[in-house]
Amino acid sequence: MKKSMYGLGMMLALAAPAAEAINQEIRALFTPDPAQPQRNVFINKTPNSGYCATYPGQCEQNNMFSIQLPIQFGPSQPIEAGTPVSIKAPANWRQLTVINKDTGETETVEVRITGIGSRHYYSDPVTTLTGESDVLSGHRKLWSGSSWVNASPPCQYSGVGAYSPITYLFFWKTPVEASCTKLLAFRIPHMYFNTIDFAYELRTPNPLGMSSGLYTGSMNYSIGPGLDFDMGGINSNDDSLTLDFVLDVQHTLKVDIPPGGNKVILEPQGGWQSWLDQGRKPVRLMRDQTFLISASSRFTMRLECEFDQVEGCAITDRQSGYTGVVNVSVSLPHGLMNSSGQPVKRMLLGRMASAPFQPGIYVDRKPGTLHFEVSERDTNWLIINAQDRPFKGNITVIWDSEV
Repeated sequence: MKKSMYGLGMMLALAAPAAEAINQEIRALFTPDPAQPQRNVFINKTPNSGYCATYPGQCEQNNMFSIQLPIQFGPSQPIEAGTPVSIKAPANWRQLTVINKDTGETETVEVRITGIGSRHYYSDPVTTLTGESDVLSGHRKLWSGSSWVNASPPCQYSGVGAYSPITYLFFWKTPVEASCTKLLAFRIPHMYFNTIDFAYELRTPNPLGMSSGLYTGSMNYSIGPGLDFDMGGINSNDDSLTLDFVLDVQHTLKVDIPPGGNKVILEPQGGWQSWLDQGRKPVRLMRDQTFLISASSRFTMRLECEFDQVEGCAITDRQSGYTGVVNVSVSLPHGLMNSSGQPVKRMLLGRMASAPFQPGIYVDRKPGTLHFEVSERDTNWLIINAQDRPFKGNITVIWDSEV
């Protein structure tokens, strides 16, 4: 009876618990960097855990980071000498869609698993399993091709390993999606992996073409023998892993007008002296106003007029009511393009929003120009009807990043 009860107890210990799913958030941030205006990339903000938290120097050298999840594989059935134990990770690029819930915009993100590791436990000390007196020698003798710090092809070495008489912590790079196999040299009553660590790489869209906000999406992986994540062909306590991606886009759009730049005085080219001295009537009235712009996002421009005319905004003699239309155009600095990808030179603005301007790089405090001009026809009309009173009007230029 005792033997029967013991046998039932072993079956309960080895039976896999009800499989569950596990989620892990991956968060990346884009904010423009004035020191590196052409570096338009997301920065991974997901904290390291597992291997890279234990050995940050090794991961920095290998341009790698890791996440550890509490997924246990095993314990296994007895494993006989000569049995292959294989590790596999989903190392191929896979695509997912991320959505900005505020704007409805979608983008494509690609992800691949670039490393995998864990800490495995043996039923007995490696010195007992192999007959070696030294623990490190025991780990090296237990497996063909030395201990688990030495990755099996096509997996690659990634740094140091850590061990005790019954455990070994390892981490391998996975350049391709294929099984990496260790061959057991001595029988093991059972072993298990207590966690899974993985590293990943992202291909993200160009953030300069994205609106500000959070973009979210998920990638699902299967876990278990022969599936996406396979640790030694041993069953796990979770049957799927979902990576929840959050791409946080924080754009800059800032415009600085020099002191006094909000007051634009229209004059003939070269000033009024030619008319005063020689009676030469001005052909056009104009003024260029410089501004400084910092922009990492798409934006539009439009005008609001105190005095509307069909052709655009106007300046007015408020007593007589005579008006003249002021044409407003804009030239933007290098790095900011129109919707066709061309430089922006004297592009006419109106009361309707322009087509979006698009940054090719992050532009930080670069000069642009607003061009104010009264046509020859309207200039002549204003001069004829001038009664020693100024023609005035408020024209508001709006830069809008809510595209």
